[in-house]
Amino acid sequence: MLVLVAPGQGAQTPGFLTPWLELPGAAERVAGWSDALGLDLAHYGTKADADEIRDTAVAQPLLVAAGLLSASALGSPSAFGAVAGHSVGEITAAAYAGVLSEADALSFVRTRGLAMAEAAAVTPTGMAAVLGGDRDVVVGHLEKLGLAPANINGAGQIVAAGTLEQIAALEADKPEGSMKVVALKVAGAFHTHHMAPAVATLEEAAQALSPADPALTYVSNKDGGVVTSGADVVARLVGQVAHPVRWDLCMETFAELGVTGIIELCPGGTLTGLAKRALKGVPSVALKTPDDLQKAAELLAEHAA
Repeated sequence: MLVLVAPGQGAQTPGFLTPWLELPGAAERVAGWSDALGLDLAHYGTKADADEIRDTAVAQPLLVAAGLLSASALGSPSAFGAVAGHSVGEITAAAYAGVLSEADALSFVRTRGLAMAEAAAVTPTGMAAVLGGDRDVVVGHLEKLGLAPANINGAGQIVAAGTLEQIAALEADKPEGSMKVVALKVAGAFHTHHMAPAVATLEEAAQALSPADPALTYVSNKDGGVVTSGADVVARLVGQVAHPVRWDLCMETFAELGVTGIIELCPGGTLTGLAKRALKGVPSVALKTPDDLQKAAELLAEHAA
């Protein structure tokens, strides 16, 4: 069983969209999306520097657009047994599973990015990954410092979120047993109470959506559960911005479903890296450039056979 996964914020790098725009029709699709959103996605995905694409209001629609482009290059969604996304990647996953149209997904993520950027501007906040260590020990240490475990990613990785002062305290005093603390390329304490103002904005935006039930097995990063209702998917997308991401539980669900292959959408690498440690022996392909589509096609062909 193949699982398709979509990465979240922090996966973007300067120029990562450039080779994808060379695919037939890709530049025209991105230009249309840019006009609809009032955001020059091609510029940000090809010419902008790291600081520009770190901006939440830019990074989120850019990541969903890139995910949709790479997903369309894979062919029919019916080849996959399940789909999931990490943080903002859940919007990409919802579109691929047929819950949202591409237009609705991009409109919603544009609203999400702006609302979360506004919430993040209230207090200087950030996120940092804690690598290694016992989960309970790490979580206890974060709580002692006033930080929240915003992403419990599995494979020995927990992402802390809080004020910049709290992040600095963590860097100076890492949890017992952990190897290191790495600051992330994000501009806010996502998936914590700091994002509560964005939830109200998204609740209003969700009223304009007409979700369909997922056409694929949709695994939610709220709790690793399989969600069968489109309305429930949207409700989780709304609440997710102020709720921890449990990617560890998603990977446990993949294992229970019998995963035998994983393909990660552009800009791939983060989630397949976690899977290599948590789902040992399961082959995976990360779509970083269109050159990786051949490896993805081979994995698809193996499963079709």
